[in-house]
Amino acid sequence: MLSVVLMIKAIVTDIEGTTSSIDFVHQTLFPYAKKHLRTFLRAHADEPAVREQLAALARDVGRTLTVDEAATELERWIDEDRKATPLKTLQGLIWREGYAAGELYGHVYEDTPVFLHRWHQQGLRLYVYSSGSEEAQKLIFGHSDAGDLTPLFSDYFDTRIGGKREAASYRVILDRIALPGDAVMFLSDVGEELDAARNAGMRTCQLVRDAKTKTALQHPQARDFSEVVLD
Repeated sequence: MLSVVLMIKAIVTDIEGTTSSIDFVHQTLFPYAKKHLRTFLRAHADEPAVREQLAALARDVGRTLTVDEAATELERWIDEDRKATPLKTLQGLIWREGYAAGELYGHVYEDTPVFLHRWHQQGLRLYVYSSGSEEAQKLIFGHSDAGDLTPLFSDYFDTRIGGKREAASYRVILDRIALPGDAVMFLSDVGEELDAARNAGMRTCQLVRDAKTKTALQHPQARDFSEVVLD
């Protein structure tokens, strides 16, 4: 029996260290969220979207919190880079105000828009899977320094589907996009994420854009999107 090799039909990409600089996230976005967090919560705590995340935060810490106590806890989580949905969701809401005010622009590497457009024109479906909230993902690409890139993406996934180092999360993505793993390429700079995606059946490629990146030699590697091999 002849084996059939499926061509790549979709790309799922991480953001930090993959499409965009880690420094942008840690030196621009996180400090902006931390600076505005307490004021934002005081102003919006009664709004349903914010109230929902504050309730989730209270469940996570196991006790009722005042608005200021919640702000203190979330500020600590920002310092720890905690991958928690309440924090990521609230950061996205704060960043939305920053982008709308023209105080923030989403960083993308120079090759990112070039290859996102090329892959899209080739008929590949493009998806994002990041620990940042879906809202934050859309903001980075919608207000990028290369213009609005959101029309290129078919969908966005965040930690609500599961952790990025868990194979089950990638199986959820495959189910949602209705493609077999061999037809999907996952791009990330983090070896443990690539391991999880491969365990779910996806093809993988590690982006090694920075000398500080911990290389995962068990996966194909690329210094930028021009070196990603899809066939």
